[in-house]
Amino acid sequence: MANEEDDPIIQEIDVYLARSLLEKLYLFQYPIRPASMTYDDVTHLSAKIKPKQQKVELEMAIDTLNPNYCRSKGEQIALNVDGTCTDETSTYSSKLMDKQTFCSSQAASNVSRYAAAVYKKGELHLTPLHGILQLRPSFTYLDKADAKHREREAANEGGDSSQDEAEDDVKQITVRFSRPETEQARQRRLQSYEFLQKRQAEEHWVHLHYYGLKDSRSEHERQYLFSQGHGLAENTELIKSPSEYLMMLMPPSVEEENDKPMAPSNVLSMTQLRTLPLADQIKILMKNVKVMPFANLMSLLGSGTDPTAVLRCVQQVALLVQGNWVVKSDVLYPKDTSSPHSGVPAEVLCRGRDFVMWKFTQDRWVVRKEVAAVTKLCPEDVKDFLEHMSVARINKGWEFMLPYDEDFVKKHPDIVQRQQMLWMGIQAKLEKVYNLLKEHLTPKKQEAQSAHPLLVTGEQRVNMAKAKVKQNYGQLEKEFQKQKAEMKSNDTSAKMDVPNIHIKEEPVSEEEPMDTSAHEGLNNGLVNGLHPAQGSMDPVNGHLPGACIDRVAQELKAFVSSTFKKQFVLTLSELKRLFNLHLASLPPGHTLFSGISDKMLQDMVLDTGCKQILVPFPPQTAASPDELKVYALWEAGDTYDQHRQVLLEIFSKNYRVRRNVIQNQLSQECGEDLNKQEVDRVLKVSFCSLW
Repeated sequence: MANEEDDPIIQEIDVYLARSLLEKLYLFQYPIRPASMTYDDVTHLSAKIKPKQQKVELEMAIDTLNPNYCRSKGEQIALNVDGTCTDETSTYSSKLMDKQTFCSSQAASNVSRYAAAVYKKGELHLTPLHGILQLRPSFTYLDKADAKHREREAANEGGDSSQDEAEDDVKQITVRFSRPETEQARQRRLQSYEFLQKRQAEEHWVHLHYYGLKDSRSEHERQYLFSQGHGLAENTELIKSPSEYLMMLMPPSVEEENDKPMAPSNVLSMTQLRTLPLADQIKILMKNVKVMPFANLMSLLGSGTDPTAVLRCVQQVALLVQGNWVVKSDVLYPKDTSSPHSGVPAEVLCRGRDFVMWKFTQDRWVVRKEVAAVTKLCPEDVKDFLEHMSVARINKGWEFMLPYDEDFVKKHPDIVQRQQMLWMGIQAKLEKVYNLLKEHLTPKKQEAQSAHPLLVTGEQRVNMAKAKVKQNYGQLEKEFQKQKAEMKSNDTSAKMDVPNIHIKEEPVSEEEPMDTSAHEGLNNGLVNGLHPAQGSMDPVNGHLPGACIDRVAQELKAFVSSTFKKQFVLTLSELKRLFNLHLASLPPGHTLFSGISDKMLQDMVLDTGCKQILVPFPPQTAASPDELKVYALWEAGDTYDQHRQVLLEIFSKNYRVRRNVIQNQLSQECGEDLNKQEVDRVLKVSFCSLW
C-alpha cells in the first residue's frame, strides 16, 4: 500500500482496438542504415512478396554519388556479376553496383502479443500485427558471379573444335526406369528438405509498389491505424476485467513452454501421467516397463483405481505370460516403422517378438540361436526381443525376468483362460508362418518347481505327502475296485471263448502211442504255440488246446498272405499297424485275440514265402527298430516278379538309389528297354506302401 501511495495515477488514457488493417499489417525491421543508402528514393526501389511464406524482398537504391561510396569496387562487382555485355537480364544495368537486395525472415513465430500503437488526442489506438519480418542483406549476386566465372573457365578449357562437337553427337544415353514409389517412400520425400525448398521456390512473387512517407496514398492508409468508431460495439473485446485484459493483450508464450528442459526419454513424470485417461496411462507404463506384474501396475496407477477397469485396459496393450503382463509387439513396433538395426518392417518384427513371447509361455528358458533360426532375423533384433522380457544366464540361455505370478492366476481364472485362447490363435499363426516342428511346439521337461522354486523342510514334505494320500485314497480305492471287476469279467469271457476246457482222461494203450508229430512241426520252438517270453492272453490252466492253436495259425497265415498280396513290401512296424487294424475289425472272442507275439508274426511272414530284405540304413537314422526290418513277397505269380526281385537286390546293397541306376539295372537283368514311365510303374506297383 505504501508503494501505491508513492506512485499516484497521473493520467488515464482510453485504449481502442483498430480492426481495419487486421491480418494485413506487418512490421519490417531494417538493419542499421548505411550513410549511402536512401529509403525515400522511390525511383530506385522495388518490392515483391510471397504471401504464403510471408517472404519479402526489397531492392533499395545506393547513393553512388556519396563520397563514402567506392566507385571502383562497385564497378568490379558489376563486372563480375554481369560480365562485359549488358542486356535486360543484367543485375546492374548501369555497370555499377547501385542497389542492394534485402531478404526477409520471420523474427517470431507467434506475433499475437504484438501490436502497433498510435497515440492521438489522449487516445491509444492498437492494431494487431500479422507478422514481424527482419530484413537482412542478400548476397545472391555473389553466387551469380561465381557461376559466370565457372562458365568462362569451362569455355576456355573445352575449346570449340568440330571433333568435340562430333563426340557430343554420339554420346551414349542410359535409359533408366524408375520403380513404383511406395507410400512410405512418398512420405519421406514430402518431408525432405529438398522437396520443401523446391515447393517454396515454386510460389510466384507478387510485385509491390512502394509509396513514400509523404505520399497521399500513405497518408490515407495511415488513417486505418485509428479505430473507425468509438462506440462500445466496436470495442467489446476490451470490456474485460483487468486480468482478462492483460491475458488477451499478453497471452502465454508457446515458445517459453517449449524452452523448458525436456526430460530424458526413459524418464516418465508421474504427475503428468496421472492427468491422462486410464487407457493412455496403462499404455505408456507398459511401453516403458515392458514386463510388469499386475500388483505393480496397480501401485503405479495410484489409490482408488478400479482393478476391473485396469484389467479391461491392460488386455488391449499387453499379453499374459507366466502370470505377468508383457506389452504387445504392435505397441512397441507401430505400423509403417522398421528396425533400426536391419530395416526390417514392423510386421516382421512383431511376428518374431510374438514367437519369443509364445516360447516363454511354454518354458522359462529360451535359447537365442533357436529363435534366430526360426525367425530368420538379425542377432541384434533377436537380442532386443529377449532383453525386453528376460535375463541372460551363462551357459543356460535367457530366463524370463519375473517369477511366476501364482496369486494373479488364482484370483483371475477367467482372464487366464481368455489369454490362453489368444495364445492358441497366435500359435496357429506362428505355425503357419514359420512351419514349426514338433520340437518347437513341445515344451522341454523340467522340474515342476522350476517355475517358482520354494524352500520346503523335511517335516513339511511329510505332512504334504500325508495330506495328498488322504485326499487321493478314495479315488485310488475306486480305481482298484474297477480294475478288479474288469479282471474278473475278462477271466469269465476267456473261459466261455475256449471250448473243451476239461482234459478227458482215457487209458492209453501201449500198442497205440499218442501221435504228436503234427503239432511238433507247428510249435517250432514255441511253447503251446506261444513265445516263451509272451504269455497267452486267454490261458486255460496255462495252456491252449491243439485245436485252438491250429485255428490261430490258420487265421494268422490267411492275414499275412492277403496283406502281402496287396502290398508286396512292408516294414515290421507297418505290418503290426495293419494287424492291429485287422484285430479291431474282428468280433469279440475271435481266436486271434489269444495273443500274437512279434516272433510269431515274423515267423509266419517267412513261412508264407516272404523274405527279409537287409536294407543298409545309415547308422544315424532316426527310424525305430521295427521300421528297419523290411519284408517282401519274393514270388507273387504276376508279371512283375522278376522286376521286383531285381529291385529288392538293388535295395539290399544301398538304401538310396538314383532312378537312372534302377532303369539300367532293370534293362540288363530283364533284357527289356524300359522307359521312365515303365520304371515309375514298376516302382509304384512294387513299393507303393514303402516308398
